[in-house]
Amino acid sequence: MKIETIAVHAGNKIDNINKAVIQPITLSTTFERGPEGNYPGGFIYTRSGNPNRNSLEQVLYQLEGGADACAFSSGNAAGSCVFQALEAGSHIIAPDDMYHGLRNQINNVYKGIHEVTYVDMTDLKSVKTAIQHNTKIIWIETPSNPLLKVTDIISIVSIAKENQLKVACDNTFATPLFQRPLELGCDLVMLSTTKYLGGHSDVLGGALITKVKDEFWNRIRSFQELSGAVPSPFDCYLTVRGIKTFPYRMRAHAENALKLARFLESHPMVQQVFYPGLDSHPQHKIAGTQMYGWGGMLSFLVRGTSKEALQVVDRVKVFTQATSLGGVESLMEHRASVEGPLTKTPQNLLRVSVGLENADDLIEDLKQALRITVQE
Repeated sequence: MKIETIAVHAGNKIDNINKAVIQPITLSTTFERGPEGNYPGGFIYTRSGNPNRNSLEQVLYQLEGGADACAFSSGNAAGSCVFQALEAGSHIIAPDDMYHGLRNQINNVYKGIHEVTYVDMTDLKSVKTAIQHNTKIIWIETPSNPLLKVTDIISIVSIAKENQLKVACDNTFATPLFQRPLELGCDLVMLSTTKYLGGHSDVLGGALITKVKDEFWNRIRSFQELSGAVPSPFDCYLTVRGIKTFPYRMRAHAENALKLARFLESHPMVQQVFYPGLDSHPQHKIAGTQMYGWGGMLSFLVRGTSKEALQVVDRVKVFTQATSLGGVESLMEHRASVEGPLTKTPQNLLRVSVGLENADDLIEDLKQALRITVQE
């Protein structure tokens, strides 16, 4: 089936009793045993499994073209499960511009448990040089957050295979509509389902999808249950509902984002725009070989300092100044303020999640916010 059909049907199961077309929410935390002490319904306890979570995991692995999926209560919980599944003392190679939530997790939660080297994933020589005797996994994030750097997935996979390493790809920005990391050789895909898959800024979640059900995946599946960071049945229901429309929403996000990126690139108060769909993007050609669309995220540098950037984000009216991304509403934020004093994000950078409003209205909003900054 094509991805639109998978999105509509793979996460839904018609109820056998009342034939409800939309799968109901199963809130029960426990399930009745049969006469022999078995579980005829296939479920024991909702931390171990639940009908709604099964449906969510089924649609997720089919969307990514994988063999199986694990759903989690957040994207960070999903990433954490990968690091939990690594043997103690493992070495991780990760992007130097890795999403700050996962970077902080590695640096703090897994400090003393694993080693990590952060490298520029666009520099293949640096990736090769970072490999150690105890390296187990290369973590990539493409496009990256918030600079939208694009990693050459096929080249990273080639390096990994030469050294018997696994590759995990954070595919949150691109989603399975615009990028298929498993088909390009990655072993794992991580998604923050909070973002485009849920799509309405109202449900937290994360997921891991595997290319094959190997021993490492079995550890992940076991740790999902043992750690207990699983989504509630209602969270699963909301995410499945969001997924039904996600392919069509993503195309609209990307169409709007390209229009805004082109407008911003031509504005005198904008120093630089980061968007893979622009010819000016350093990895535009690489993105064109592995992406089927450019996505709904962009960032740009305001001419000046953090003062000028904050003026812009304080003056927008249609955009909402808020963290997160992937909802129907357009969001903008001064990213360095969110990431804290150790951030490497430029102080004059604004990250934009382009929503589904009319693009002309969004452009007019940017015009007035940037014009005020020029006058001041």
